[in-house]
Amino acid sequence: MKIAVLPGDGIGTEIVAEAVKVLKALDLKFELETAPVGGAAYEAAGHPLPESTLSLAKSADAILFGAVGDWKYDKLDRPLRPEQAILGLRKALGLFANFRPAICYEQLTHASSLKPELVAGLDILIIRELTGDIYFGQPRGRRTAADGHFPGAEEAFDTMRYSRPEIERIARVAFEAARKRSKRVTSVDKANVLETFQLWKDVVTEVHQDYPDVALDHMYVDNAAMQLVKAPKAFDVIVTGNMFGDILSDEASMLTGSIGMLPSASLNDKKQGLYEPSHGSAPDIAGKGVANPLATILSAAMMLRFSLGQAEAADRIEAAVKKVLAQGLRTPDIYSEGTTKVGTVQMGDAVVNALR
Repeated sequence: MKIAVLPGDGIGTEIVAEAVKVLKALDLKFELETAPVGGAAYEAAGHPLPESTLSLAKSADAILFGAVGDWKYDKLDRPLRPEQAILGLRKALGLFANFRPAICYEQLTHASSLKPELVAGLDILIIRELTGDIYFGQPRGRRTAADGHFPGAEEAFDTMRYSRPEIERIARVAFEAARKRSKRVTSVDKANVLETFQLWKDVVTEVHQDYPDVALDHMYVDNAAMQLVKAPKAFDVIVTGNMFGDILSDEASMLTGSIGMLPSASLNDKKQGLYEPSHGSAPDIAGKGVANPLATILSAAMMLRFSLGQAEAADRIEAAVKKVLAQGLRTPDIYSEGTTKVGTVQMGDAVVNALR
């Protein structure tokens, strides 16, 4: 099993180190190879996704990814900014299906921004289409406006677009996932305003005919954002486009107590996947040893389950995380009175000890 380890920038190096530590504590054999990505790669090779890093990612069974980005790179031309690395990997590897589970652990119900009774037992799976929509649509750029309210003024433009095959394949991923859960899918769109999402709604409805055992409902994105706060446990599987999924999954993260608890998996049709925490590089706390590594450790568990065929090892990691939380250990983002505050390395060590 070959794993490409791409720590990236900011806290990425710290949290990935703890996930690797946990993987090495398992009774499994891995080939682990590390390469620079993001700002670190720009510093080393002049590009956020060097050809050597991309080649390693393509040859690996799975990719363990940290985070990319730093304010100091904001003035670079867009193609050279660290964030282009993750977009490039998604496109090059065809990672079209993003899985973001939002689970509120029993021990963290009071860390959520919502009342405990609203989030206790929460278990949502957000499935985000990852290689289409406005993030990748062409044409895009800047120009002088020929019409509109201010002709002659500078304007910027992006293109939102989806094709029928793109929608069909992500809809099937969602329905298949729902069959293994509570058999309910909510498709989130903006069909009342956007032609792109009228097609989305039509195609999802058609695909649903092949899954009569799964319930389907449609919800506009603004209502979905409200319902996630009002009644989050009413959802089971949410499927949506790239931009809406990006926003809603971050909103859902706060239901769990901290975005530092949210893992994610991005898969292609060959089950090759990129696994990363849902949070960013957090340069403001990088190097301070306070970042929460649990989202990355849980991402490693998803990697074992989805790409490496090691479901039992994944279960062990998830059980170890629950045990550590039950022991009252907390990084600053999930700390509350009466618990024990620990740093990044101490939390990783605690998961390893729980595994043993």
